Amino acid sequence: MTIVVTVKINDGIVLASDSATTFSDDDGNVVKIYNNANKVFNLVKGLPIGGLTWGAGGIGAASISTITKDLRRRLSGKDPDHLDWALGDNYTVEDVANRVKEFFFDELFRAEFGQEPPPNFFLGFKVCGYSAGAGLPELWDFRIIGNDAVGPRLMRGQDSAGPNWDGEYEAMDRLILGVGSKFKDVLVTEGVPAENVQEAANRVIGQLSVPVVLAAMPIKDAVDLATFMVETTIRFVGFNMRAATVGGPIEVAAITKHEGFKWVQRKLFFSEELNP
Repeated sequence: MTIVVTVKINDGIVLASDSATTFSDDDGNVVKIYNNANKVFNLVKGLPIGGLTWGAGGIGAASISTITKDLRRRLSGKDPDHLDWALGDNYTVEDVANRVKEFFFDELFRAEFGQEPPPNFFLGFKVCGYSAGAGLPELWDFRIIGNDAVGPRLMRGQDSAGPNWDGEYEAMDRLILGVGSKFKDVLVTEGVPAENVQEAANRVIGQLSVPVVLAAMPIKDAVDLATFMVETTIRFVGFNMRAATVGGPIEVAAITKHEGFKWVQRKLFFSEELNP
């Protein structure tokens, strides 16, 4: 499990995540947790486009981190076998999201698994940032669920602002939406007809949810909010009676119109003095 967060405002979009990656056996029991996985990426260096991943840590032997850097090489025009993938002057974030789907699902996933993926396979990938010449950012979402590709879907258009979170939902669902992830199940057990559960849940969330984002909030406050959301989830899971599958260093990046993709905080496995 993991936590990935975006906070989209008028002045840009913030990406944040934990660093935990979990390995389980065939029965779903946690075998090992590492706390140095990379989940936040600049998809093309020099362009205001970022990515966030959660779910499966790899496809085949390669990690999602390495695969994403392979994709970045293509999008940057540095792969001689795929020069047509290089982003031109009129690229859109939707174009990039579609390339993510084509690369991860149509090419790598199908080559590795064919029509028989591992049980309960799931991979999520968010693409966010600015289309060429755009004044406001966008957020797109792509997922592989079992043997199917879902999306890319536009989650927040240029005129939409707010937080989004995926992976470990419980802490932020309770804090921001006002209900836990099992709320709809409880409605069913309490006698609400199944066909009315979603409507009832929407009504309750509409009254209990807490607005935490103004579209005009400064980018630094969006950074602070995204960091808070990841940190709170890490602490919530850490005190829960379960394996600490959310944790490690928090990584945060901000994408703005004029500054582009900028790291706010990140972990490095090498010394800056030795590798300037």
